[in-house]
Amino acid sequence: MVKITKEAALLYHSQGRPGKIEVVPTKPYRTQRDLSLAYSPGVAEPCLEIQKNGDTAYDYTDKGNLVAVISNGTAVLGLGDIGAMAGKPVMEGKGLLFKIYGGIDVFDIEVNEKDVDKFIEAVKAIAPTFGGINLEDIKAPECFEIERRLKAELDIPVMHDDQHGTAIISSAGLLNALEVAGKKIEEVKIVVNGAGAAAISCTKLYEALGATHENIVMLDSKGVITSDREGLNETKRYFATHRRDIHTLEEAVRGADVFLGLSKGNVLTQEMVRSMADHPIVFALANPVPEISYEDAMASRPDVLMSTGRSDYPNQINNVIGFPYIFRGALDTRATAINEEMKLAAVRAIASLAKQPVPDVVNNAYHVNNLTFGPDYFIPKPVDPRLITEVSMAVAKAAMDSGVARKQITDWEAYKHHLRELMGQENKLTRQLYATARRNPQRVVFAEGIHPNMLKAAVEAKAEGICQPILLGNDERIEKLAKELDLSLDGIEIVNLRHDREAERRERYAHILAEKRARQGANFQEANDKMFERNYFGMMMVETGDADAFVTGLYTKYSNTIKVAKEVIGIQPGYKHFGTMHILNSKQGTYFIADTLINRHPDTDTLIDIAKLTDKAVRFFNHEPVMAMLSYSNFGADTEGSPAKVHEAVAYMQEHYPELAIDGEMQVKFALNDRLRDEKYPFTRLNGKVVNTLVFPNLSSANATYQLLQGMSDTEVLGPIQMGLNKPIHFTDIESSVRDIVNITAIACIDAIVAKKMKEQ
Repeated sequence: MVKITKEAALLYHSQGRPGKIEVVPTKPYRTQRDLSLAYSPGVAEPCLEIQKNGDTAYDYTDKGNLVAVISNGTAVLGLGDIGAMAGKPVMEGKGLLFKIYGGIDVFDIEVNEKDVDKFIEAVKAIAPTFGGINLEDIKAPECFEIERRLKAELDIPVMHDDQHGTAIISSAGLLNALEVAGKKIEEVKIVVNGAGAAAISCTKLYEALGATHENIVMLDSKGVITSDREGLNETKRYFATHRRDIHTLEEAVRGADVFLGLSKGNVLTQEMVRSMADHPIVFALANPVPEISYEDAMASRPDVLMSTGRSDYPNQINNVIGFPYIFRGALDTRATAINEEMKLAAVRAIASLAKQPVPDVVNNAYHVNNLTFGPDYFIPKPVDPRLITEVSMAVAKAAMDSGVARKQITDWEAYKHHLRELMGQENKLTRQLYATARRNPQRVVFAEGIHPNMLKAAVEAKAEGICQPILLGNDERIEKLAKELDLSLDGIEIVNLRHDREAERRERYAHILAEKRARQGANFQEANDKMFERNYFGMMMVETGDADAFVTGLYTKYSNTIKVAKEVIGIQPGYKHFGTMHILNSKQGTYFIADTLINRHPDTDTLIDIAKLTDKAVRFFNHEPVMAMLSYSNFGADTEGSPAKVHEAVAYMQEHYPELAIDGEMQVKFALNDRLRDEKYPFTRLNGKVVNTLVFPNLSSANATYQLLQGMSDTEVLGPIQMGLNKPIHFTDIESSVRDIVNITAIACIDAIVAKKMKEQ
């Protein structure tokens, strides 16, 4: 775990703009008309509609996506009662987590009031602002009454996350740990060390899942809570045991199956763990120091199943796995409450997710190759992108089934896509690509079958139904790697191009290539030698019809791949050059940029080919191109160098393609700011249009731009997308993720489908 110093923490919260959150407008505000709609006089209209029907506040305001994180600062983390103001950094942090994991807006509200009645009245008074309320860092036992009364008196979801968040995540972990241990929840003996808000809520939820009340022993700072102890409050009395033979933690854990710690560090010893039943489950959740360290617990006995609240050890019980998605499902159904059915639905969804194959992004985040369900992984990781869909949908369904939903969701597939789009995991364009590819899966050759990412991508592409993969590489090494990664190769063809059984095919390919390039000095022996190289062999598979598309690039330099593509596949008739394009999906819209990979210093003729190919490619993706050809100057202001080349290319394109919305040369700011461009240059062919296609004057500027935007924002990038070769040959990048490769595969499949249809016409 990275050590966090005081100086680093203070600098993080203070540097630049103080704090961690801000309010961002979601509607246009640049013109006088915009402002008149946003405020006076236009704002009066939604006000009057809400006056007629309060539910329309969800339609005209952010109420339906706005949660209040409210605290009085009486139990802040492990710091105790430090006051409302001192707890504000924590509440801001909670707001940040709501936003980045659930897409939920938050106002953090610190109420300087410890009196329960006054605190409740303050929260009730501001409740109309919000679609839900997250109570935070309020000490027990006051937190129980505060939550109970607010839930009863308000018609929006209210949840004290310190109680229920930990309960939901630990319950999911407990269900799975019991499965790994081969035990049943109704039979296990459970020891709970701690009797605060989280411990009480966890234990109640365990009972709701089937734990037997008589099998539960709870301890507080005085020891085992027994029924003969005087002065017990109602909550502790409920969990008091009638046993008289146990008083200490050491006595309580002897023979126990489960230990849940929500108390303080280093109270559980190795001897105590050794005294527990076979395959003991130890949830040591005190932070930052657990009741027993992970190292000590694992050293005590090999069969222990261990969880902590820390991110540097396996099976972290982290509330962020739950609360963003529980509120997401509650908000999206406009639920009046977060009830037990919704919490149990979240538990089961989280538990189920841990048993599913882990996506590449999660493995990469934790620098492992293959997280699989078992002793070291029975709780999903907080970065798992599937939580937003799995948990939110389960909670939403439970809200509807239990009768607390005011809005019904009928199209669950559309809701799933909405959630993915909300978090930038998916957009309409990629969804359409996959759907199109699935209609007619093509045979796609993956050049580097031994590369983990390409192997995973091939398996995933097959699972998505978008292609029939063919892997190039040593079959034994590929099978060994697949076994290590726990990947199924069923239905996936492996071609070892160096194997003797491929000799006949290598010779056949060599004769075809030698004959094709005879006038360029090629001969059979030279061509035959080349067939031992992945790119030559794979591209010849496509060239001869043995496959439909080819994906390469993880190991090979672009310059070599480009050379092979020109030799084997060739450039489409009517062009002298080919290029690549990247698609950028951002909050501002979808943008197509070229040429991002192939042509280093294009001359005028090359720029013309790039513009023509880009026009064709953008239409391929069902968009109407509005194209700006870029430079550092505008419309002839500089008559030398690259501006002159771009100027000449634009003139050619406008003369020969009068129907195309294209202009330049122009600076990026004028290309993307249509108001500024149209005011300063009203003569432009782009007047009144919004640019979606950018052609750059050279490779450096195009490549740097897409990488800059990708690195500095949440923009999703698809590409590189090949434009201008005779066959569907597509390139990846050496740093491409599994998802990047699958996206390119979908594009390659569609490219192959279109090529076949054109050939038939």
